[in-house]
Amino acid sequence: MKKFLVIAALVLGATGVNAQTDDDAATLTKVGQQSPVFEFNAEKQKTASIDSYKGKIVMLNFFATWCPPCRMELPRVQKEIWDKYKDNPKFALMVFGREEGWDKVLPFKTANNYTFNILPDEGRKVFGLFAKQSIPRNVILDEEGKIIYQSTGYSEQEFNKLLALLDARLKKPQP
Repeated sequence: MKKFLVIAALVLGATGVNAQTDDDAATLTKVGQQSPVFEFNAEKQKTASIDSYKGKIVMLNFFATWCPPCRMELPRVQKEIWDKYKDNPKFALMVFGREEGWDKVLPFKTANNYTFNILPDEGRKVFGLFAKQSIPRNVILDEEGKIIYQSTGYSEQEFNKLLALLDARLKKPQP
């Protein structure tokens, strides 16, 4: 199994996994729509609502610990997004392990030295509001909770578009 995952990751890394468009049959939301309202486990004993993040640019990332393209994307999320914007009060990052509980996401976070929160999404409760299938999946919400970007799959080109959008929205104003 490990050999298969390594080979799959190498093949996917060489060719990329192209992002899919909003009209993808698996995607339930569209750019320009308000985000579905949902609650999630922010900590083991604490829930939060997406509504409490209004006023911030919010990036939602849906992944699975077993997914090779997700494993290629998450190090970039750490280095190029979280490390850059974690101290920006106008930014929030939520990384959801689709169909995975605390028992899977916490050891995965530790093993990969990620410093951003990885949250469980057992039963696809959050993911299912945005899509039927396909990961990795990224969604960016503006300060009013409107979807301003979404992508499926991983490719360097599409990830670079996501980075450019975040940079444009979160760049500190010049004095």
